[in-house]
Amino acid sequence: MWGTDSRGGRALPAWSRGERAKAAAELMAGWVALLWLLELVDVASGHALDGLGIEPRRVSELVDVVPASFVHFGFGHVAANSVPLLVLGFLAALGGIRRFALVCALIVVADGLGVWLVAPAHTNTAGASGLIFGLFGFLLVSGFTERRPLGVVAGLLVAAVWGTSILTGLAPTQTGVSWQGHLIGLVSGVAAAFVFRRPDRPRAVGM
Repeated sequence: MWGTDSRGGRALPAWSRGERAKAAAELMAGWVALLWLLELVDVASGHALDGLGIEPRRVSELVDVVPASFVHFGFGHVAANSVPLLVLGFLAALGGIRRFALVCALIVVADGLGVWLVAPAHTNTAGASGLIFGLFGFLLVSGFTERRPLGVVAGLLVAAVWGTSILTGLAPTQTGVSWQGHLIGLVSGVAAAFVFRRPDRPRAVGM
C-alpha cells in the first residue's frame, strides 16, 4: 500500500492495519514494562523515585511534571494502571504513532501543570492515571470530531467498559486519590481530540 507525502511528492509506503496494530501493541507493551521496571528500581532504591512526584506550587517541582506520569507508589498502584493504560493506549495508537505521541505529550504536560497548580498543599502526586483518563477522553470524543463511525463505536465501547470507573475516579470524596489529576487529564484528552483532529479526506471528483 502506498500514499503520497504532504507536498504531493513521491509515493511513500503506508502501513497496513496489521502493521499499525503490531506497532501499537509493541509500543504499549514496552510502555507498561517500563513502568514496572521503574517501580522495581524505586523499591530497590528505598523509594528514591517517589520524589519525582509533583508537590504543588513549588517552582522546583516543575521539572517533575513529566516524570510524575511514569512513577508509582507501590506495585499495587502500577498494577491498577497497567491494564487500562495498555488497552486505551493501544486503541489510541492505532490512529498513528506520531499523533499518539503528540496526544500523550499534551495530556501529560497539561495534567502535570494542572496538578501543580491546584492539588492540595503538602501532597505528592504521581502515576499514569492522569494519562489514562486523558486517553479515555480522547477516545470518547475523537470519533465524533473526525466523523468516523468506527471511532464512534470504539468510544462508546470504551465508555461502556470504563465509564463507571472513570466517574468513580472523579469523585472528590475519595481519599488517597488525586481526583484533580483525573479531571484535568480527562479534559486534556478531550481537548487533544480537537487539537489533533485529522483533516477530512478530499472526495474524489471526476472531470
